[in-house]
Amino acid sequence: MALKPPNTIWIRRQQCPCGDWKCYIKYEGDDQASVSSQHVKTETAASSSSSEAVFTPYVGQIFSTDDDAFEYYSNFARKNGFSIRKARSTESQNLGIYRRDFVCYRSGFNQPRKKANVEHPRERKSVRCGCDAKLYLTKEIVDGVTQWYVSQFSNVHNHELLEDDQVRLLPAYRKIQEADQERILLLSKAGFPVNRIVKVLELEKGVQPKQLPFIEKDVRNFVRTCKKTVQENDALLNEKRENDMLELLEACKGMPERDPGFIYDYTTDENEKLENIAWSYGSSVRAFGVFGDVVCFDTTYRSITYGLLLGVWFGIDNHGRAIFLGCVLLQDESSHSLSWALQSFVRFMGGRHPQTVLTDIDPGLRDAIARELPNTKHVICIWHVLSKISNWFSLPLGSQYADFKADFDMLCHLENSEDFEHQWNLIITRYGFVSDKHIALLYSCRPSWSLSYIRSYFLARMMTAEFSKSLESFCKRILSVQTSLLAFFEQVCVAANFGNQIREGMQYMYIKTCTPVEEHARSILTPYAFNVLQHEIVLSMQYGTTEMANGSYLVRHYKKMDGESLVIWIPDDEQIHCSCKEFEHSGILCRHSLRVLILKNIFQLPDKYFLLRWRLESSLVPLDDQNSVSFTDECSQAFHSLAATLLTESLITKERFNYVHKELTGLVENVRSMPVIDEYASNNNVSEL
Repeated sequence: MALKPPNTIWIRRQQCPCGDWKCYIKYEGDDQASVSSQHVKTETAASSSSSEAVFTPYVGQIFSTDDDAFEYYSNFARKNGFSIRKARSTESQNLGIYRRDFVCYRSGFNQPRKKANVEHPRERKSVRCGCDAKLYLTKEIVDGVTQWYVSQFSNVHNHELLEDDQVRLLPAYRKIQEADQERILLLSKAGFPVNRIVKVLELEKGVQPKQLPFIEKDVRNFVRTCKKTVQENDALLNEKRENDMLELLEACKGMPERDPGFIYDYTTDENEKLENIAWSYGSSVRAFGVFGDVVCFDTTYRSITYGLLLGVWFGIDNHGRAIFLGCVLLQDESSHSLSWALQSFVRFMGGRHPQTVLTDIDPGLRDAIARELPNTKHVICIWHVLSKISNWFSLPLGSQYADFKADFDMLCHLENSEDFEHQWNLIITRYGFVSDKHIALLYSCRPSWSLSYIRSYFLARMMTAEFSKSLESFCKRILSVQTSLLAFFEQVCVAANFGNQIREGMQYMYIKTCTPVEEHARSILTPYAFNVLQHEIVLSMQYGTTEMANGSYLVRHYKKMDGESLVIWIPDDEQIHCSCKEFEHSGILCRHSLRVLILKNIFQLPDKYFLLRWRLESSLVPLDDQNSVSFTDECSQAFHSLAATLLTESLITKERFNYVHKELTGLVENVRSMPVIDEYASNNNVSEL
């Protein structure tokens, strides 16, 4: 079997960072093993659906060929809980084969075989029980046209017929389709064991476990049979990989005509064959100038078609969205390759280093960052840590896992390193993980993922759930099925173009506290950053202060739900520092600092606490102009006035309330269904209501 030119299939890296090649990671909540799975159609019901219109065969029924008759009888058999096989055929000199006998799979009796000369021969129980269900065909020629008719038919069985979920497991119906064969061979070549291959196919097709049209034994037999074929196809696959890489390189060479700021680099092996390649765009380099303080180097995906590791550099803009900064395809995950990737990125960005880089758990990448970016803080994304916890500990802990998960979540939020070390020792002792390899890996990486160690690192809110979803959305756009690396390159080019992002109108930022601090911040920050700051302003009202010596304050929640924070205000330099380090962590002032500033009658936050990266003026995609913003303010004021009147009137009687509720519910649905069109420019005033 020769392989067709395969699609470029991207799959999550499932090799565990512990280094044990037998240890794999299954991602919780991940309903697709590869990004291309959304394009794979479920085929498990294909044969059953074709049998819906099959009626009981009858004597005299005509078929064009004996194959048509066999397929018809096979579909009938599957629908009725059994399978069939070809039995005797009769041949003559003039007509050739003129009779075909199809029988139930349990027809006849098993003939005793000569036992092998072994001490304990394996006894296999036969399924044959002398069933007389059958369909006999006879060939005839009518007006020069050959046809087959049913000469005998019996549907009488001497055994129980199977249910739908059982009949599909009969050998006659366990078929591995060509597309699945190609996928199995690719996964096998990538080193996946058979049980993992079956799981990947189940996830891709969206079927429940053990609901594929074949079983694990069939996959194992197929892989064993095709070993020689795989070796023969390696040469073809390598040739396609080389051609695809050369096409990609040529596309990079031609890109400066479309984007003068485009930059790329590559390496070749000892045979002058393309090995690694990296690239970035002019817009990405310019974006790094504003948002390059924190970057995420995502190495989640790899191509199992060509064995290439995909690395993508992301930043976070002033609207909290992921922005593309660069891309690399690596031959392997060696320290040399990872170091080259980091060197290329720094070179693309004009030698500038980020303050912080976020990655997955990867000891090799950790060491490469320490060498190539010695002054950059390395942080492991907490969602990468949490996604592996279930794989590592749910099975050995069993019923204790829920308690362990709760303890580990608490551990992740401890802000003091001494508390972390103490609780860590208690947890590993309680659950018997003193010598566990995964616990050892987590502990060795703790300075990069534990909040108690990274609290003072600047992350620009890159570890929020919203940013994680933004990353996943970008990856889905670029990692759909492609026929070549060139097609992948074009998809990255489109997705990375900021001009292709959805232009968002200015989200209305309504005032909640009516404080001058809030009003002033609204005119400077993006809606994303303002909402975060506004949330802190609102919560600051729930905190009390106790003045200490030297201009410091102890700030504590009025219900004492969390620990106290020490805030130091230096009026001469307009500097404020809080022990919670939220501003150092996100670039947005915390509730504790805001409480003290409001107490000190500060009506506008000092300019230094509005970082450039969170300001409206730093937006990569132009927003609505000031006239539109003013119009939005007028609309909001008019709407609030109307809504207040409506609320007052509707609460007078239950009948009024029910009527208003019904009408407003319908109105909201109608408004949501309306197309989003910018009509503000054509309006200058709000109609009086």
